[in-house]
Amino acid sequence: MGGMSTSGDDLETGQGRVRPIVTVGDPVLSTPCKPVTEFGDELRQLVADMFATMYAAPGVGLAANQIGVDLAVFVIDCPDSQNDSLVGHCVNPQLEVLGDDRELELDDEGCLSIPGPYTDVPRLKRVAVTGVDWSGAPVRLEGYGRAARCLQHETDHLVGYLYVDRLPAKQRRLVLKEYEQLHAQSS
Repeated sequence: MGGMSTSGDDLETGQGRVRPIVTVGDPVLSTPCKPVTEFGDELRQLVADMFATMYAAPGVGLAANQIGVDLAVFVIDCPDSQNDSLVGHCVNPQLEVLGDDRELELDDEGCLSIPGPYTDVPRLKRVAVTGVDWSGAPVRLEGYGRAARCLQHETDHLVGYLYVDRLPAKQRRLVLKEYEQLHAQSS
């Protein structure tokens, strides 16, 4: 299943406003997000704001806690290694490995909440995420390669993990040191 668009609402190009992105060290990034229980216009606006923020950054995915909202929601617009770009959003996502394929792919990864450094992170090559959209309708997003990496990265955010949490301690320290040096220079 290639790119999936958001139920004809064009949330990804709609009336969202750009919100500030929370950076590493903020507790909202290391706390599991709450499941969404209320659907409708307020959630639709959050998704539109998340798309606007992701595009302005620019990025290929964004989780709600990255803009300080403690809800299990992410947006994605990421190139897929086998299909067109994967575009959509998912509320209360559940990650699943497709088939028996547990092959890992090592590729560089970065994060809007740790702006600057990139490093190689092992991820599954092919995954799917199931959940619902802003209205509560079922959603299934499948990704291969880069898009699978993005789906895993965003679902990690929603359980309180950053990509650096998947790294060995020494590599994690080096990435965070690089981020701190870049941040100190720009302050």
